[in-house]
Amino acid sequence: MSGSSDHKRRRFGALLALALLAACGGGDRAGEPLDALTAQQIFERGERQVSQGNADDAAFTFGEIERLYPYSEYAQRALIMQAYAYHLDEDYPNSRAAAQRYLDFYPAEQDAAYAAYLLALSYYDQIDEVGRDQGLTFQALQALRRVIETYPDSEYARTSVLKFDLAFDHLAAKEMEIGRYYLKRGQYAAAVNRFRTVVEDFQTTTHTPEALHRLVESYLSLGLVEEAQTAGAILGHNYRSTEWYEASFVLLTGEGLNPNATGDNWLASIYRQVLRGEWL
Repeated sequence: MSGSSDHKRRRFGALLALALLAACGGGDRAGEPLDALTAQQIFERGERQVSQGNADDAAFTFGEIERLYPYSEYAQRALIMQAYAYHLDEDYPNSRAAAQRYLDFYPAEQDAAYAAYLLALSYYDQIDEVGRDQGLTFQALQALRRVIETYPDSEYARTSVLKFDLAFDHLAAKEMEIGRYYLKRGQYAAAVNRFRTVVEDFQTTTHTPEALHRLVESYLSLGLVEEAQTAGAILGHNYRSTEWYEASFVLLTGEGLNPNATGDNWLASIYRQVLRGEWL
């Protein structure tokens, strides 16, 4: 057993020596102040810090290149890496600031699309559960749209489209949550306003069928029969196979009503657009 232990100690010592030798040979020059290193050496140290999970240290290291070698080719590369390192560290304000500086200084460079995407992510990755304030969601949508419109041929545009759809759905979910809150408390007019927003402004999201059903519920509670029937008619036209149409059908027929578009209201206008194929 003692021979085995000696072997392990010798092997560990050899590995440690090799690791130290590799660090010195790799140009890291650990322990030396950054101002004693070249721009390339500082950049490589920052890359190693990122790979080792030291994103906070890496962000500082990349920032020193901008300070010590502001006109070098590494200054440009370090700025986008600093934005990336800050994002890894979940320091979203500083990530956004570094990404914006890159866009200000190098708007035509290849990494500009990635800088814009990182800026959008600095908002998107902070979107919390539906119950929180949705200001960040609006900012994420605006930033993602800029990526999509400014860099349509980039790989980040395609990813931004997916995230845009998810963020858009998130906003609709917020409206639905508030609408349900009002509905449960018998504040039907306030509930209608929220569900109407989903139907009119978020009609491409997954929440539209439920919003229409909740409108049926709310309008029946308010005694607005024509509006309730028309909401049911739109459900039947577009979402007949859903549970929401089935629930609305039961509600309407239970009152002796049918899901037919009647009257002259905002839902009837939407229904006419549906029939012309102009809605959704």
